[in-house]
Amino acid sequence: MDFALTDEERMIEETAASLAADHLAPHAGRLDRGEGGDVLLSNLKLLAENGFMGLNIDEAYGGSAAGTVAYALSVGAFGSACASTAVTVSVTNLVGEVIQSVGSEEQKAAYLPKLCDGTFASGAFCLTEPGAGSDPSGMTTRAVMDGNEWVLNGGKIYITSAEYAGIFIVWAVTDPEAPRGKGISCFLVEAGTPGMAIGKAERKMGQTGSATNAVHFQDCRIPAAALLGAENDGYRVAVGELTGGRISIAALAHGIGRAAMEAAKAYVMEREQFGSKIGDMQGVQWMIADRETELEAARLLILQAACLKDRGEPFGRAASMAKLFASEAAQKATYTALQLHGGAGYLADYPLERYARDARVTTIYEGTSEIQRMIIARETLMHLR
Repeated sequence: MDFALTDEERMIEETAASLAADHLAPHAGRLDRGEGGDVLLSNLKLLAENGFMGLNIDEAYGGSAAGTVAYALSVGAFGSACASTAVTVSVTNLVGEVIQSVGSEEQKAAYLPKLCDGTFASGAFCLTEPGAGSDPSGMTTRAVMDGNEWVLNGGKIYITSAEYAGIFIVWAVTDPEAPRGKGISCFLVEAGTPGMAIGKAERKMGQTGSATNAVHFQDCRIPAAALLGAENDGYRVAVGELTGGRISIAALAHGIGRAAMEAAKAYVMEREQFGSKIGDMQGVQWMIADRETELEAARLLILQAACLKDRGEPFGRAASMAKLFASEAAQKATYTALQLHGGAGYLADYPLERYARDARVTTIYEGTSEIQRMIIARETLMHLR
């Protein structure tokens, strides 16, 4: 398999890295402290204007149509600079891909240009509930048809960017008598729709610059045309799109791990102890060698999954492998980098403790590491049954 980047992919990665260095990295610390929300929105608009909010969206709807490889490279570059911004880019692109994949022509024309050009600061993916996380088929949010409207009741949790999203994709049970997972549909709900309320931003361990909110629906009425895709086909849509989303989260995790190791390598070649640079000590070199090898392996897994998706081939197992390995490699990289900084790494004056906190959730959202192992094992053993 040839992993050489095309000229376009290389140009997109370089542009993403330049924007990340010039506009995202300088504000990452402020966002982590809960400051500069206006800067986040400004940067999201800037990224949209440069084509990064619709990387896999057709040009007819204002997208870049750049492909999954370019998408993964971009999210990785943004993750290296500011994970809070990168996760918003990831989710917004995911929302756009869902609408493009199963939406009507009217829905695509109405919402995709606004996601791509930054009219909507972000999109929101409303799937998880208090009793339905790793198993979304257990959701209880209901949608009932009343005349020519759907009425939504229920609630979602851990929704990225909910407080500034312009459009929400919401999953709800439409046939409670159907077998588990078979009676679920998805809907498009615009921000500000009566009956939809956004909860306060959650206090989180990491990626604190990205808002995460609960979303509540109480007799929320939306038009019949808000149904996204076929009725009762929403579970299949959710599972399929989450598979693609795992590639971008793997890339985000890789970006965080790469930033941590770049900081560590620079530090160990400056810091001296016992009369020499600590980077000249074999123990330190072996720590760096292990982490560099793991991050390079993660990169190759990410590119493999992205290439398979771009070629229209089955990529679910590859995406789970990439997400599992990259997110866990990021944990090792951030903690090793922090350790190599010694006491300095524990201080907020350095970004290492932020990297460690930001990386931690990548083993949880978009499917936990345990779920990825289940998927990999199931698909590996499937042909033996």
